[in-house]
Amino acid sequence: MMARAAGLRWRSTHPIHPPVRQGSSIAQRVQRRYARAALHVELRVRRLARRLRRRLAWGRTYRLTSYLRSALWTVPLVAIGLVLLLVPPLRWVDDWLHWDWSALAPAGAEALFQTVITLTLSFLVFTFGSLLVAIQVASGQLTPRIIATILLRNDVVRYSVGLFVFTLVFAVMALNRHDATVSQLVAFLTAILGIACIADFLFLIDYAARLLRPVSVVAHVGNAAVDVIDGMYPEPTNEDGADTAPAASFAPARVVTHAGAAGIVLAVDLASLVTLAQRHAGLVEFLPRIGDFLAEDTPLFALHGPAAASEDRLLRQTVAVGVERTLEQDPMFALRILVDIALKALSPAINDPTTAVLALDQVHRVMRLLGRRDLRRDVIRDATGTPRVVFRAPDWEDYVTVACREIRACGGNSLQVVRRMRAMLIDLHASVPPLRRALIARELQLLDATIDAAMPLPDDRRLAHRADVQGLGGAPPPGTASRP
Repeated sequence: MMARAAGLRWRSTHPIHPPVRQGSSIAQRVQRRYARAALHVELRVRRLARRLRRRLAWGRTYRLTSYLRSALWTVPLVAIGLVLLLVPPLRWVDDWLHWDWSALAPAGAEALFQTVITLTLSFLVFTFGSLLVAIQVASGQLTPRIIATILLRNDVVRYSVGLFVFTLVFAVMALNRHDATVSQLVAFLTAILGIACIADFLFLIDYAARLLRPVSVVAHVGNAAVDVIDGMYPEPTNEDGADTAPAASFAPARVVTHAGAAGIVLAVDLASLVTLAQRHAGLVEFLPRIGDFLAEDTPLFALHGPAAASEDRLLRQTVAVGVERTLEQDPMFALRILVDIALKALSPAINDPTTAVLALDQVHRVMRLLGRRDLRRDVIRDATGTPRVVFRAPDWEDYVTVACREIRACGGNSLQVVRRMRAMLIDLHASVPPLRRALIARELQLLDATIDAAMPLPDDRRLAHRADVQGLGGAPPPGTASRP
């Protein structure tokens, strides 16, 4: 009994626990360490993502993307990287399969590599020399604004230069590793690339000659304008032509100014602005228009209501500012390029009214499309229909003024120009909705007054008052008269 009582006392002071499994304890500790390491890595990744978002803001990303699209060196640089990646596997495949397609001797292979190197170097020198001449001629005869929008962004020129650089580096690497044993696959591919470069060079000469013609340049700008209009103004206008009512201006709670280098507004990230305004349940007003110049401390945003709590840095990141206008969100810039081409053609130094008529053809095309679209995007709403962003765009009067006034003032004494402009205005008067016809009728009156003031001879005035789609030598559009 005494031993049993002693045993009970010992158990009460020393409670019995289940045996501990050593393996289970180690697994738990390892699991906790992995969990802490994963959490640490996740926090690091989030911090890095935040830093990248701050550094690679939407505006900077847009400018970088726009620059890379117009940079000539990007495709050749990628071509060099592809050569460095492809040549070693090709040699391994050739050694493994023992292909004997070309049956070239070492002397013949060396001659092939040197010939291809000489060809590609000559093609590169000629291409860049021709490109410099083309830039000078195009900027002098047409307008400097087509350099970045057409010549440097042309994919045919960029990929042709990329092919030349790829072939040059490929042949140089093949010649560098050439020895008594000829790599037949590499030699065969070098020959194929050399033939491709010759064909591409001949095509490039013909393509460049066609590209620099005025009709090709204005057609390219017109196509770009149509694409921009479809993206910026997707909705058709209503039956009478009334645009969406513009936003009413009222006193903001706070104004955010531009910070950084001066430049031109290229584009705006409207989706991010709507998200910011919705987050604070307020209204954000973007004060300038696309294409406006921003100096230091220029007012950029007007914040209304609770949106005044928005962070300035996040707001500024939604705006892309650069040194030259682009076409991505700027239909007015496309119209500006066409008008500039017409004005340069009408200058006394060039005196080429036929080129001005070609530019008016594309102006007519762009204005006819704009006349049937809802041009007002002032108020942008969220998914619930609440106004979140005020973003002002050019209206119908702005486009009509740019399309007509300067060309009429500079070409009022040219029979081709005034007859082609009359044909354009008559067609627009018949095709646009009723509320937009008053401005077209006003431009017709101004055109009549300009003709009467510029042409003293009655026969010239009589001829100038007739509409002609070709300028001279054609006929008025079917079913139209000289006056609406």
